[in-house]
Amino acid sequence: MIRISSFDTWRGALTLAAGLLAAAPAAQAQVRLPRLVSNGMVLQREAPVRIWGWAKAGEAVTVAFQGKSYRATTGADGQWHVALPPLKAGGPYEMTIDASNHVVLKDVLVGDVWFCAGQSNMELPMRRVRDKYPQEVATANNPRIRQFDVPMRYDFRGPKADVTGGNWVAVTPETILNFTAVGYFFAKEINAKYQVPVGLIKVAVGGSPAEAWLSADALKQFPKYEQQVAPYRDSAAVVGIKQREGAAVGAWYQRLHQADQGEAPGQPKWSSAGYDASAWPTMNVPGYWADQTPLGMVNGVLWFRKEVEVPAAMAGQAGRLELGTLVDADSTYINGQLVGSTAYQYPPRKYDFGPGILKAGKNVITVRLISNGGRGGFTKEKTYQLTAGGQSLDLRGPWQYKLGATTPPTPGTTTFQYQPGGLYNGLVAPALPYALKGVLWYQGESNVGRPADYYALTSGIVTDWRKQFAQPNLPFLYVQLANINAAKKEPGESNQALVRDAQRRLLALPHTGMAVISDVGEWNDIHPLDKQTVGHRLALAAEKVAYGDAKVVASGPLYQTMKTTGNQATLTFGGVGTGLVAKGGGPVEGFTVAGADHKFVPAQARIEGGRVVVSSEQVAAPVAVRYGWADNPEGANLYNKEGLPTSTFRTDDF
Repeated sequence: MIRISSFDTWRGALTLAAGLLAAAPAAQAQVRLPRLVSNGMVLQREAPVRIWGWAKAGEAVTVAFQGKSYRATTGADGQWHVALPPLKAGGPYEMTIDASNHVVLKDVLVGDVWFCAGQSNMELPMRRVRDKYPQEVATANNPRIRQFDVPMRYDFRGPKADVTGGNWVAVTPETILNFTAVGYFFAKEINAKYQVPVGLIKVAVGGSPAEAWLSADALKQFPKYEQQVAPYRDSAAVVGIKQREGAAVGAWYQRLHQADQGEAPGQPKWSSAGYDASAWPTMNVPGYWADQTPLGMVNGVLWFRKEVEVPAAMAGQAGRLELGTLVDADSTYINGQLVGSTAYQYPPRKYDFGPGILKAGKNVITVRLISNGGRGGFTKEKTYQLTAGGQSLDLRGPWQYKLGATTPPTPGTTTFQYQPGGLYNGLVAPALPYALKGVLWYQGESNVGRPADYYALTSGIVTDWRKQFAQPNLPFLYVQLANINAAKKEPGESNQALVRDAQRRLLALPHTGMAVISDVGEWNDIHPLDKQTVGHRLALAAEKVAYGDAKVVASGPLYQTMKTTGNQATLTFGGVGTGLVAKGGGPVEGFTVAGADHKFVPAQARIEGGRVVVSSEQVAAPVAVRYGWADNPEGANLYNKEGLPTSTFRTDDF
């Protein structure tokens, strides 16, 4: 339970930030509220609720809610706060705040509040998955599920006292497109099961590493990250870096544009429908030009063209052009008309266009594709098609191409929001007084290159946030990394697997839960579309960890112990539920075993009750076993009968 006496922790955070607000005395002449405390907010049920704000020093403030009044006097630092006793779920209610001015907050609900943090897979909105869940989007209408989408902000000088924008928004067919997809599916299940309002505070930032979310106190455990961020505490230095790097990138694009033969002044534009590209060579799409053409690993601009025969039924109709995902940035044309552009590689290219662009007969699709570095091209096993008038044309196969310009890779830049501590100060600190039910965390991809640090960083976040939010038992539920990259037949090392194992070991901390999704990912996309399964598995974890349902099977099998006898290793598991199964029937797959030489080889495995027996003819005396130890553990099929997958694991620490 949260203790009212724990106000010292979050009040200290506000005090630290007060100096940053001192430049706005006029704003403090009357009572002012943080943006989270606003119309439509969801307050945490069955826990002390914190309401806070700013006013003139010494000013008396009265908060009225549900027929009771709570009083405070503004301190010399311009801050005030009151504590409401535990509330029952319900609403909508009104809250009034009176000082020298009168503030009325409307449509306030009391329910469960979840803090949705991490990187792009938590940030990813329902807009990106609406084609997968069209009915969900079309029928969404639940005023008891709400989201506060916090604008991205970082700071290296200290914790901020408020966020820069945002408001509480309820689910409708229009607003759902901006909801975190993982958070929405989670909230939908929690709302349906417990019949309480659910509020989501979304602070996720695409690409953010774990260290960006640690407070200054927590970063003291990591000297190398403290040293990394030290130069950025100088605001003038940050401005200078941004100017220099921005100028370098701008000059790179200017040179690229000037060198691009496809846009040369006084010459026919390669984007033109009438341009004669008959002499251009071809390559197969999808694919990468480094694999198929004499160009090799060239960076710069490549132009691609494909002629398609459009039937009369499609001519003149509005439609959509789908080009999978492209590496890296594109401008795409149909018959010389720009139909869409995307500045980086990850978003799916789904370009809707209006009537009048398509014509019967020959039509030309042209893609100007910029490769900023690495392997450029068209991601394999994605959808490439032109759709209009209820018909679709498959765009896979030969495309013509020509190099417009070649350049060195784009100059590197400093992504400031990724630097240690910055996101904690900008996004977490302003929310500290807000009472939560728990945290939903989906992050790790950006730390795959440094797996050795990941357990310490994430366990540091759990401990740090519980301290900073003054909720020592704050449930922390997180998503283990999905499968990614092409599957490999032979056993090998994997940073992705190392991060997953660090996440598995995080379960040793109390009040934590993990959603295993190594069967949900897409080998060719770091942003898998199946966010409903992720939300469901997080909801199962919440039922057990946050809601105390001891009967729920909240996870798949989790490795516990290994005992060896002769050439066999017998493994025990928790999370077995009603029993272990090999999904799809047949033998258990995904295990490898090693002897004293530490060389892992594929192993045979069989289920015996709640145990798994592993062996290999190549290993006379096993010393270690691994399961699903790969970026993409394709084929690993150990589940419980409830349909939840086993977390990948290793018994060794080689």
